[in-house]
Amino acid sequence: MTLIFTIFMFVMMLGIIGGANYYIAKRIYQCISFFLPNTRFFIYIIFFAVMTVIMILGFANSFLPFNQTVKKILDTIGSIWMGVFVYLLIFVILADLVVLIMSLCKAVSWPITPNVRMISGLVVLLLTTVTVTYGMIHARNIKHVSYNISVSAELQQEINLVLITDLHLGSLGSESRLDKIVEEINSLDPDIVCIAGDFFNTDFDSISNCEKAARTLREISSKYGVYASFGNHDAGSTFEKMTDFLKECNITALSDEYVVIDNLFTLAGRLDGSPIGGYSGQKRKELSQVLAGVDESLPIIVMDHNPANISQYTDEVDLILSGHTHKGQIFPGSLITNAMYTVDYGYYRKDDNSPHVIVSSGIGTWGLPMRVGSNSEIVSVCIKIE
Repeated sequence: MTLIFTIFMFVMMLGIIGGANYYIAKRIYQCISFFLPNTRFFIYIIFFAVMTVIMILGFANSFLPFNQTVKKILDTIGSIWMGVFVYLLIFVILADLVVLIMSLCKAVSWPITPNVRMISGLVVLLLTTVTVTYGMIHARNIKHVSYNISVSAELQQEINLVLITDLHLGSLGSESRLDKIVEEINSLDPDIVCIAGDFFNTDFDSISNCEKAARTLREISSKYGVYASFGNHDAGSTFEKMTDFLKECNITALSDEYVVIDNLFTLAGRLDGSPIGGYSGQKRKELSQVLAGVDESLPIIVMDHNPANISQYTDEVDLILSGHTHKGQIFPGSLITNAMYTVDYGYYRKDDNSPHVIVSSGIGTWGLPMRVGSNSEIVSVCIKIE
């Protein structure tokens, strides 16, 4: 039954994607054929079909038996095309709605004339080009966000915690930004740096220059060190390489375990509940197992990648650090994540007996290398005594 359902969903998804491709190709053809009347529609269909196949292969390249050069090419083309495809579809739909409304208002004739299709197509191409270009440039900009958190547990001094999530090292453009990210982190003079999941982009071998990346990451400076938890993309067949790499970078990974930092506070790191490919047999534990024996007089901070898990915590924890959502990464994705999660971004606290929650939009990107309506960010958290 599960196999039949999977096949059904796959066929339905292909049908939806195929239909969207046909719809976009037809509108672009109606625009460009106004200037190039001898072009044939099937050329547009073939082009969109090929680009969509590349996009799907790029999306799933960590599971494909290609060499890294081929994977990198597929990832680069597929990632950029994913953004182009999304915004072409959005703007084509909006353009058709505008044309429909105008025809109902008698502002344009019905049936729609070729010159109207040409103008609406040009607007679609222009808006898509501007949005995708903006998104790719904006994704490389780093914003700083800060929060002040008061805890009731015993705390001898204020803690300046710096949080990053969702670096997705190995994704398009991720390595070229490392120097800037490390520089920005160090400028905040952190007491501790926390990396709350998705440090990697599923396939460790997608990192082009591991040695250079490790040298850069070792330059992160903080009083009590750098700690990481694992997200859903920090998994799979190269998981052991990932853990070895973190050690090489002087980053301590917490796999459903905790450490006491200078007798000031306790920091725990959770395994994600839905790792892509698994953690070499490790499974997410119950919270009671993770915090067994913890000193409850000290503040307890937990790195848990997916904010969908915050309902599992009560007053035994003071602060939860999450990411995963990317705040939708591109609009209208933010509307979806906002509907899916109790908190998809920013600060949240259910009540006075619940932990503080901070969800970051992430420092990197996944899939399409752009951000529209969200920021790549580094988070500063000043933890104070109530």
